[in-house]
Amino acid sequence: MTESTDRLRGSLRLEIVVPVHNEQATLDRSIRTLHDALTDMFDETWLITIADNASTDATRVISDKLSLDLANVQVVHLTQKGRGRALKQTWLASEAEVVAYLDEDLSTDLRALPPLVAPLLSGHSDVAIGTRLSPNSRVVRGPKREFISRGYNFLLRRYLGVSFSDAQCGFKAMRHEAAEQVLPYVQDTNWFFDTELLVIAERAGMRIHEVPVDWVDDSHSSVDITGTAMEDLRGMVRVGHSIATGRIPLERIYAELGRHPLEAPRKPSFFGQVVRFGAVGVASTAVYALLYLLLQLVMPGQLTNFLALLITAIGNTTANRRFTFGVQGRRGVMRHQFQGLIVFGVAWGITAGSLALLHAARPDASVLASLAVLTVANLVATVVRFLLFRLWVFRQQCQPADAAAEPIPFPTERRREVMTRETLVATLATHLATQKASA
Repeated sequence: MTESTDRLRGSLRLEIVVPVHNEQATLDRSIRTLHDALTDMFDETWLITIADNASTDATRVISDKLSLDLANVQVVHLTQKGRGRALKQTWLASEAEVVAYLDEDLSTDLRALPPLVAPLLSGHSDVAIGTRLSPNSRVVRGPKREFISRGYNFLLRRYLGVSFSDAQCGFKAMRHEAAEQVLPYVQDTNWFFDTELLVIAERAGMRIHEVPVDWVDDSHSSVDITGTAMEDLRGMVRVGHSIATGRIPLERIYAELGRHPLEAPRKPSFFGQVVRFGAVGVASTAVYALLYLLLQLVMPGQLTNFLALLITAIGNTTANRRFTFGVQGRRGVMRHQFQGLIVFGVAWGITAGSLALLHAARPDASVLASLAVLTVANLVATVVRFLLFRLWVFRQQCQPADAAAEPIPFPTERRREVMTRETLVATLATHLATQKASA
């Protein structure tokens, strides 16, 4: 570490980490190119950190020489291999306002660096990523990599419900306080690290900024595409399970750094709730009728009624939660859906009873007659559903769910990176049983 690097401590705005493993052939050229680019493009204080993770060739010697030859360049030697491990360790140890990383091969055009970090330096966003899948990106790579990349990101969006477009582009940045919140819960130490970090950040309400990049595939890359893809798929399942079971405390991270609504929307008046509920009810009834007509072609009437009502009930609860009663945010979603299913059970009893009475009185009733009776029964069930929603399910939701909840304090000091499992369990009391099982 040079003397000029020491002077950066306490005033460092940007630290760019370059994880490397056995890169002796290209490391010197890449770091010098990056150093020249940062010198030309940035007035802010910056630092390049070469994160050598267990290289066995001359990478260590070349890294040490670069840190001596170039100002604002340092090297960290790790004894264990793992790109994700190297990034997690160096980012948590950083004193910069913004931490970033890029691949050693410089596949991404460095002119995208200023727009990548600008929203983070200004405080507008929490995370920034380069994307190769934007219409404005210019990408040169083979059809196999293109297919795998697009297929992987498609599965990611469908399975984990995220909205960012490119999880694996090696060109990312993050505000340091956001990194301190998220990184302790990122388990992967290799290539899935990026995806896991982004999923947790987005689901915790952080703002992710995307920058279209120009990207040229490194034909000499040593990455095992098939093996990496399988690791990523396993990682998706693991993260999805962790979120579903509460092992990742999204609500606590949201309370600390999530992007809350600018102001609490006013709760609709009683008349407004009636009008909105009626509109949702009309739409739900129409959807129900369509589903019933389609499903009765392949299954019995009672089962048809049950499935059609169940499908529309889930959509009805979601629409009424947001549109009719003004509830925003993720807090309480599962509880509201569970209560909505109880309301659905009441409505199903009303409609099923009506259908049973019709068939008892007229065993040869036509499909249209059954549909007419069920439509009337649904209107009655709609009134009952409104009363139950207003007086029970959403009774105390006068404010958006996330804004109404008292934020739970969560430590922000860097000591979280050495927090013991016992302390974490005590903090996350609602997940005590799960944490003890995995200890």
